[in-house]
Amino acid sequence: MRIAVEGCMHGDLDKVYTTIQYIESTQNIKIDLLLCCGDFQAVRNEKDMESLSVPPKYREMKSFWKYYSGQEVAPVPTIFIGGNHEASNYLWELYYGGWAAPNIYFLGFAGIVKFGNIRIGGLSGIYNARHYHLGHHERPPYNDSTIRSVYHVREYDVHKLMQVEEPIDIFLSHDWPLGITDYGNWKELVRYKKHFKEEIQEGSLGSKAAAQLLEKLKPPYWFSAHLHCKFAALVQHEEGGPVTKFLALDKCLPGHKFLQVVEIESAPGPYEIQYDEEWLAITRKYNSVFPLTIRRGNFSNTLLDKQDCCEWVKSRLQARGAKPFEFSLTVPPYNPSQPVAIASVSGHHRNPQTESLLQFLELPYVLDNTAESRELTNSPAPLTQSDDYSEEIPIEDVDDEEDPEHGNE
Repeated sequence: MRIAVEGCMHGDLDKVYTTIQYIESTQNIKIDLLLCCGDFQAVRNEKDMESLSVPPKYREMKSFWKYYSGQEVAPVPTIFIGGNHEASNYLWELYYGGWAAPNIYFLGFAGIVKFGNIRIGGLSGIYNARHYHLGHHERPPYNDSTIRSVYHVREYDVHKLMQVEEPIDIFLSHDWPLGITDYGNWKELVRYKKHFKEEIQEGSLGSKAAAQLLEKLKPPYWFSAHLHCKFAALVQHEEGGPVTKFLALDKCLPGHKFLQVVEIESAPGPYEIQYDEEWLAITRKYNSVFPLTIRRGNFSNTLLDKQDCCEWVKSRLQARGAKPFEFSLTVPPYNPSQPVAIASVSGHHRNPQTESLLQFLELPYVLDNTAESRELTNSPAPLTQSDDYSEEIPIEDVDDEEDPEHGNE
């Protein structure tokens, strides 16, 4: 199986797919799958632009809307995770994962799917210690604080991934696992990313949550983006243990190393994206303790009877089939010939894919549970000092084009 791995998309789907088609034609190969490591920017229309967490000068429609509307169709199956520059209102509709457009699948805030017999997992967002233990309290429309915190990785999603026992072949994270530079040529890295040197030397470059998952899951391949550069590493897990090949890639710009094709041993095709039994079992079990307010969730004591849950999911998938529920439009797509005022575009919607998946798993729909969430978020009562939930913009939320001294975006 040939898989193209792409770093930060930033909405430039046309450019990435054109590059893939060029590689296919010049090398006489067929690429089976595209993986995107975040900052996908699935902007459907003018309203989504309000939820796009980028500086105003970078707020562009780009090309995703053409694939959402059906004007264009992705020429290769595409799987992506979220980063820190996303239309978060749309991704929240697909919290559990789903088709963002035909042939373009979002893994969810955390998720695992199968492509053929290859198992692909991922974690969306970036790590921020101040928000890591909070619940998913953000709801559209976002304010100046929640438009940033919504894409910060939460302990709940990481905890669910930590329950995975069956082997994962590929894992995606937007930011790098903490300490990954110890396993590659970091001295070469800091020759062209000088501002990384201090963080590498003090051991603060990367995500603690991703490092925890790397240690637990030990996948053969781990792909990331976020820092806008190419970096490779080889992680040996214990003496004589499995090895993880790590690769981070750049953003989609001419002359940047944003795309690489890797070959992975797999069963013969044809391949298609399918639900993963173990992940659906974990989702079903932990949805009852889904933390939907700003307060820390209480889920560490939830016991997962993996065998019973997996057998239940397996029987349901055998009856229905494992293909994800079909894509459907939830808002009008952008029309360049008839741009509309943002205020006239309808807002948050329940996504039929999400509703169908939850009905299939016999779970309630909770993503639009806003009363309790906003009551806590907007409460006039101050949080305690020890909570340290400051809403100032942290350095890792500043784009490297804005701040040449730090490349974390």
